[in-house]
Amino acid sequence: MATPSHNAFPRSPNPSTRSYDSSSVSSATSPRPPAQYLNSLMNTGTRPSTTHQPQPLGIPTLPPVSQAAFQSYTPVAASSVMGPQKRAYRQRRKDPSCDACRERKVKCDATETTSCSECSSRNVKCQFTKETNRRMSSIKQVQDLEKQLERLKRENSSLKRMLSERDGQMDVDVDNVEQLPLQLPEIRSEPKRRRRVTPLHDPSRARSQMRKYSKGLLKAPAPCRQSFVTTVFDPPRPPLPSKATAEKLLRAYYGAVHITMPILHWPTLQHDVDELYQGSNLQRVSTSWLSMFFAVLGVGSLFSDDLDRTNRAGELLEASRSLTDPWNNDFTLDNARTLFLLSLALNELNLKSAAWSWLGSAVRCAQDMDLHLETGIRSRVEADMRRRVWWAMYILDRTLSLELGRPFIIDDADCDVSLPEPCDDHFLQTDGPIHPLNANPLTHYLHVVIDVVRCYSALRKALSMQVVGPTRLATFDAHFVACQRAFPAACDPQSDLPIAPHILMPLTYLLSARLLLHRHNLAPTCPPETRKGAIDQCTITAMDTADLIGRTSATLADTATALLTTHIFRCTLFLLLVGRYEAASTCIRALSSIGARRDVATPCGRFLSFFLTTLTSKRAELASYLPRPGPHGFANTAPPGPAAVQESLVRDEELLIYVSADLQAGPESSWVWAGAESEAPVISTKPAGGGLLMADNRTGLSAEEMQDWGDWDGLFARIKSLASPQTLPPIKMEQAPSVPRSNASGPGSSGNSPAPGAGSGPRNAERISIANII
Repeated sequence: MATPSHNAFPRSPNPSTRSYDSSSVSSATSPRPPAQYLNSLMNTGTRPSTTHQPQPLGIPTLPPVSQAAFQSYTPVAASSVMGPQKRAYRQRRKDPSCDACRERKVKCDATETTSCSECSSRNVKCQFTKETNRRMSSIKQVQDLEKQLERLKRENSSLKRMLSERDGQMDVDVDNVEQLPLQLPEIRSEPKRRRRVTPLHDPSRARSQMRKYSKGLLKAPAPCRQSFVTTVFDPPRPPLPSKATAEKLLRAYYGAVHITMPILHWPTLQHDVDELYQGSNLQRVSTSWLSMFFAVLGVGSLFSDDLDRTNRAGELLEASRSLTDPWNNDFTLDNARTLFLLSLALNELNLKSAAWSWLGSAVRCAQDMDLHLETGIRSRVEADMRRRVWWAMYILDRTLSLELGRPFIIDDADCDVSLPEPCDDHFLQTDGPIHPLNANPLTHYLHVVIDVVRCYSALRKALSMQVVGPTRLATFDAHFVACQRAFPAACDPQSDLPIAPHILMPLTYLLSARLLLHRHNLAPTCPPETRKGAIDQCTITAMDTADLIGRTSATLADTATALLTTHIFRCTLFLLLVGRYEAASTCIRALSSIGARRDVATPCGRFLSFFLTTLTSKRAELASYLPRPGPHGFANTAPPGPAAVQESLVRDEELLIYVSADLQAGPESSWVWAGAESEAPVISTKPAGGGLLMADNRTGLSAEEMQDWGDWDGLFARIKSLASPQTLPPIKMEQAPSVPRSNASGPGSSGNSPAPGAGSGPRNAERISIANII
């Protein structure tokens, strides 16, 4: 028998005659390889082993990777499948023998990796040249081996990614990383609930003692806290706007914000507003509710059609802030609503850093009230309002953090709250929702927006990689398609139905996420074909956006948000880059209609004007030096084709930086600022701060910069001229000899003939004389 010490000669089979598969198992009489050799062969730690039952025909399956690489052959007689009856010895003898053992007619104990003891003792090579007795591997064995190999690849990819995330020095294979599973939440699925601690006995006595003696040490959960009646913070109440103005601003708020984020129980709000204007003493109204009411009016003013809407919004938001106690230690639901609405208003005013800061305060206030947990609230209205306020904060946190390239404030692992009730707040009563018979119970879009933004966590992880591979892109695209089915049928890009403008607001969360996902692959670290695919996919999203805007039944000005404005701006950049000027004109008209309604629109128009100037200059520059070979080696005086110019434009590195736009704002995603640390620091002439009423503080532009780019009409005219057939200027070239043409083309062939009156008399005479000379 072979021992662990013998390995005089390795197996050297004849490659021309050995046709059996290397995955076949060893002989029944062959011993198992030593444990030391198997450990060095597999190079793995101790793993749990599983035992496979033998298959029909007496061929066992290959062991998993956790077992030894080879397994002794189980004869048919021992198989529980074939029965206990034994066959004759010669019929069950199927093991091969090497050439030396076959010649000496002795038993061979060779294995797949070691020589037999006979050849080792005789110091000869142990080889096989006869294949008749060699068993072939079954299809099942090959399939098992492929599965094991696939599992090993996934484990290897996971380990590589862990090492890459730890030290950032290992070059990870993108294809292997793509095989890792991507977990995206199911549509309308409830978040995973966490288990709570349950007492063994009734703790009522201990609970009363804890309330009495734990004051100043701890806060009980929100439903069990004592309500405080004493009012310490009592600032002067600002004057209320007129009842007509308040109703107008409430209607504007409802059409722009409440239809997407219904954080207010509208029947209760209307009742409270009526009582507010019927009474005359504002001191009886709590400061938390009054602060929330002014914040609602301020946000509604931003979406109104008044000429002084921004100034009025600033005054109302300032009144709301003055009623907010900065040293408050016991919060109410109105406090959380107020902080959220102030953050939302600052985001619409293009003060994104301030909005992110106020949102942090809102989230901390909500977490102090346990809005991120399901608590035992008795009223169905209050319980659902708590859920809606929390999910609205979740949406704004995911959107604003993704736009700014900042970390999320809310961690998904900390959320243990159910989805809101699938009905409008008009039908939500204290005892539960009341569904009408002939009306749609759900008209707001909170649930569909939640389905979209719940994948932002996985999207953020994907954007942290240098390249988002095709597998992950396909997974996200499939999820986005599933989310889009929850919107009305008119939102389908293939549809031609008209769309109400307010539907585009919730749909923007989906379109913007698609664009940001594919735009990430514009980075120089991506391969050229990946960058080209990113431009194509971003163009598809931009075309879908332009199609939806073209089918809106009214103007976008009344309900357009800062997110929609920024998304249209990004789409316009890609449409201009690829030469889709008609769709780009549609986006420019939408931005023009929004205009001064959103403060971010003016910086968008200024950047588009600069991009158009650069794009036009690049086109002329490319048209001047692109090679244009003519027939038979002669130079061609015609300008280069649009396809060649367009292909060069989409590969221009400078244009790709401009198209990426706000992608360059993130410290991890940008590449334009590489090396800027060594340059001289740029000193800003604009003083810090300013307030809500200063336009330069909201737009980031001085009075001169707000006017130096022109206006939307001039921008639209420039795009229209760029889309004309004579896009490329004529190229001045040296005189080239004409090639004589035969008359075989006939009089009807005018493809190569000059236009009437195109040439002068001397020029025609010059052509005739050259032809005669030739």
